[in-house]
Amino acid sequence: MSVTELAGTTARDRILDAALTLFARQGYDGTAVSQIIALAGSTKGGFYHHFASKEALLYEVYGDLISRQLASMDVILARKEPADVTLRALIMDLVATTAEGAERAKIFQRELNRLGDERTDEYRRLRRRYHDSVKDLISSAQRAGAFSTVASAETVTLTIFGVINQLPVWYRADGPTGPDEIGRELADLLLAALRVRP
Repeated sequence: MSVTELAGTTARDRILDAALTLFARQGYDGTAVSQIIALAGSTKGGFYHHFASKEALLYEVYGDLISRQLASMDVILARKEPADVTLRALIMDLVATTAEGAERAKIFQRELNRLGDERTDEYRRLRRRYHDSVKDLISSAQRAGAFSTVASAETVTLTIFGVINQLPVWYRADGPTGPDEIGRELADLLLAALRVRP
């Protein structure tokens, strides 16, 4: 892949794209900053203008996705729609954004142990905020009688994230099932289980 083939339009995006290409091909440890700079068509100064280190770049490979997912979550929750509508919207957004960032997620999960403690803690904190928000939504709906208590809010939440976190392993953009269909099926399955029966 050459610099003209990189998808990113800004210097920062081109550096991220170059890092993704090289991390996928030769691993984090096998990739030098100089190789990323060369593939991105950047300079050393340009690289360090956007990223403090190669570790910071690895964090941004996936940290940007988590930040966007949290921003979408906040918008969806702020609508204060019924719990079933809200849960469906959250699942649909998570599936769509995870599918879109599947390659990034796969690389990040493989190289997560290369992050230092501070960035690992930040990553886990952001993930925990989403997890706790979904769990609170389900728990509140169960207490209000809108959702069945067939399973605890924690178990339902773990099921949602368990499926979505595995999506980068098996999802293919050119596969027979697209993100919308996957999201609908997962939401239908969970909401059927949570439906209150007379």
